[in-house]
Amino acid sequence: MLVHEGPSRSIGSDLRLGCTLAAVAGGMNVTGFLAIGSYAANMTGNLSAMATGLVQGGRMAVLCGLGLVVAFVAGAVLATLRLRAGCRRGVACMHARIIVLEGTALVALGMVAACLPTGACAGVLGYGLGFLMGMQNATVTHISGARVRTTHMTGMLTDLGLELAQWMENRATPSPDVTARLRLHGAIITSFVLGGSAGALGYGLWGARSLMGLGAALILLALPAVLRGR
Repeated sequence: MLVHEGPSRSIGSDLRLGCTLAAVAGGMNVTGFLAIGSYAANMTGNLSAMATGLVQGGRMAVLCGLGLVVAFVAGAVLATLRLRAGCRRGVACMHARIIVLEGTALVALGMVAACLPTGACAGVLGYGLGFLMGMQNATVTHISGARVRTTHMTGMLTDLGLELAQWMENRATPSPDVTARLRLHGAIITSFVLGGSAGALGYGLWGARSLMGLGAALILLALPAVLRGR
């Protein structure tokens, strides 16, 4: 599921990849919210907070929102540059390598954040999670040809609504493609919610250290593809 890309991918590969990474993203997003009060993947909300801060004079809200947006974009830029460089050099399984890198960084983030004082921990966690969310979203978007998003549930819900409308218009003889996409989008959304619930439980038990478990899950998911590529 982390080897084939674009049109060569099957709906099953997208389903496995989307559900797994969406569950991890949900856990990361909820952990970030419980730790710092902001969603690392919700760039719409962060931009809205910036706009509100500009009007109400909330300098900190503007700076924090801007920092999260910049971190997210920087993660997406880094992932894309590495993917393009790897493709030019003919490096196998670059997408899997990016996911392994994300998992390793997430383990390190959980270890470091658990040792920092409250104020410093909030900044490191917020911007670190935003950066990693950008990396993951760019990687999955690239490998799936923009059919799958694992951190951007607004887009997934929009796609779900579009597919539902098509299914309702032709429900007497539903298209297999529409049915498959409905299943894909519904499963990814459900996985994000379930992953978020698991993230909330993990944070309640272990605090920021729970991120280490999410990072380990990403490494275990992607490492076999990297080894096969070698």
